Amino acid sequence: MGDGKGPLYEMTLKTPTEFWNDSCSTAELSDAISYGATGGTSNPTIVGQVLKKELETWKPKITELIRENPTATEGVIAWKTIEAISVNAAKLLKPIYDKNNGRNGRLSIQTNTKFYQNAKAIVEQAVYFDTLYPNNNIKLPATKAGIEAVEELSYRGISVNATVSFTVPQCIAVAEAVERGIERRKRERKDVSLMSPVCTIMVGRLDDWLKVVAAKKGVVTDPGYLEWAGVAAAKKAYHLYKERGYRTRLLNAAYRNHFHWSQFIGGDMSMTITYDWQQKFNTSGVEVKNRIDDPVDPKIIAELEKKFPDFRQAYDEKGMRPEEFDNFGSTRRTLLAFLKSYDDLVTVVRGIMISDPDAKGE
Repeated sequence: MGDGKGPLYEMTLKTPTEFWNDSCSTAELSDAISYGATGGTSNPTIVGQVLKKELETWKPKITELIRENPTATEGVIAWKTIEAISVNAAKLLKPIYDKNNGRNGRLSIQTNTKFYQNAKAIVEQAVYFDTLYPNNNIKLPATKAGIEAVEELSYRGISVNATVSFTVPQCIAVAEAVERGIERRKRERKDVSLMSPVCTIMVGRLDDWLKVVAAKKGVVTDPGYLEWAGVAAAKKAYHLYKERGYRTRLLNAAYRNHFHWSQFIGGDMSMTITYDWQQKFNTSGVEVKNRIDDPVDPKIIAELEKKFPDFRQAYDEKGMRPEEFDNFGSTRRTLLAFLKSYDDLVTVVRGIMISDPDAKGE
C-alpha cells in the first residue's frame, strides 16, 4: 500500500471512477492520496475511530481546547475536536481541490445527527461549517428535513453531501433539491462554478436491513440475493442521474463485499471507502474493468421485490415520499448508530476533561 499500485490506483487511471478515503485520519488519508484518493470524510463516528487509533496524537489538542474553553460542556469540546481533525485533514486535500477547480479534493464534515428533523438547525450548523475551510462538502441526512436543507444550502452556494441515504427515492429527492437550489441561485446571478454536490448511497446498509427483515419475519430466499439489493438500488439511481443530467454525483459507501466496489467501476462517480476495505480491494485480485452498465440479474430483483416490501420502497423511484424517509428501516437503524457513536465520542472527551489535570491547568 502507498506504492502507487493496486486495483484502486488502476481504477483511477483507467476509468472516470474515483474514490475517497472514508476517514479523516492523517496517516490513512495521506496513504490513500498516494494511490489515487481524491476526497475524504469525517463525522462523529469517524472521529471517534481516529481517536481510538491516534489518541496520543490528538490528546494534546483536546487538552488545549478544554483549557481554552473552561466552561464548555463535553459536547462543545467534542464538536471543536471534530472541527480540528477535519480542518487538518482538509489541508491534505486542498492541492487536489485547487488543481481540479473544486470538483475534487474535498473533505466532508457532518452536521449533528440530532438535528435530523430540524432543517433550520441543519442549515445554521452547515453555514458555520462552511467557514472552516474552503474544500468542504457539508454532510446532512437525507431525511425529510434534510431534503429541505439541501435545497436551501445549494441556494446559498454550499456543496452538500447527503448521507443516511440508501434508496432510489432518497437519491432522486436529493438531486432534485440540489437542482432547485442551484437554479434559484443562478437566477440571482450568483456564482456556482465551485459547487460540487454529492449524494451518498450507503449500499451495504440496505443489504444489512433486508437481512434483519428476513431474520425477523422468517423470509427465506437465496442468501446470495441479499448481497445484491444495495447494488441494484445504487445502479438504478446512477443511471437515472446520468439520464437526467443532475449536477449531483453519486458517492457509494458502506462496503460489505467487493460487489459494492467492483460493480460500479467505470461509473462517473466516487466511492468513499474505509482504509481497511481499501487494503482488501488492493490485494483482492479483482479485475479492474467497466461493470457499471452490467445489469443486476432480473431474477434477483424480481425475487427481492416479491418477498421484501422494503426493497420495493428502496428500488422504485416513487417507492417513498420524503415524509416517509425518516421511518424507513435503514434510516432508523443508521440514525441510532450515528447517535450512539456521537455519545461514545463525548464519553472519550469527558474522560479527558475529568481525569487529565493538564486539561484543567492544574
